[in-house]
Amino acid sequence: MLAVDIAEEAGFSVLQAIDADEAIEVLQKRPDIRVVFTDVDMPGSMDGLELAHAIRHRWPPIQVVLTSGKMRPAADELPKLSRFISKPYDIHLLTGLLRELGG
Repeated sequence: MLAVDIAEEAGFSVLQAIDADEAIEVLQKRPDIRVVFTDVDMPGSMDGLELAHAIRHRWPPIQVVLTSGKMRPAADELPKLSRFISKPYDIHLLTGLLRELGG
């Protein structure tokens, strides 16, 4: 099951971006976004880790959750206050984390 499906079934409003560049555009237009969920391995001018650092720098209140099924970033690679969840997702863990971070 995809993360977007899990989040929507749990009652969250979900926006999708094809790459980091589109994610930045969405964040610029939507000040109501509270949580960003991104794969470490994504296309565009930056990967998910770079996107997470950009979000932390530009929008500090936004919570960031990174994921990957291929690698697990070292703790010092993650932006402060961000979270990491491995694929495949545990549905209860993912929805609990989104509820905790999204308020």
